[in-house]
Amino acid sequence: MAETKSSNIKLVAENRKARHDYELLDRIEAGLVLLGTEVKSARQGRVNLKDSYAVAEDGELYLAQCHISAYTHAHYENHDPLRRRKLLLHKRELRRLIGKITERGLTLIPLRIYFRGGRLKVELALSRGKRAHDRRAAVRERDIEREVQAELKQRR
Repeated sequence: MAETKSSNIKLVAENRKARHDYELLDRIEAGLVLLGTEVKSARQGRVNLKDSYAVAEDGELYLAQCHISAYTHAHYENHDPLRRRKLLLHKRELRRLIGKITERGLTLIPLRIYFRGGRLKVELALSRGKRAHDRRAAVRERDIEREVQAELKQRR
């Protein structure tokens, strides 16, 4: 578990591929409803956000396909690693997000999971999927910027 800039935030997992595959429009912090074994497993850093997303169901948002490994020291009643976990948001935020993901075809993607003040939080991004040519253009721009910076550094 790496620590971020703020001393009270402990990073558990990060979804680096999200910035590559999606155009991030808006960011939201939400809480999670978890079982005790899930929290203990998250404290060990055993969380994988790859291919996870938020889904609207019955006026609530749930985090789907987020893999929290089974806790190693638990007994026979361990949690299901891929179960859907309810996201905790204010009612106004919940309505706004559900409206955007149903009407406009946007997706809620988790960017990172971290502990803030002893509570597990997830940073979600309202996003739109990039096409293959958009990703190639972003890589091309990044390469050009890197070459320009190297040339400027060499001239100094």
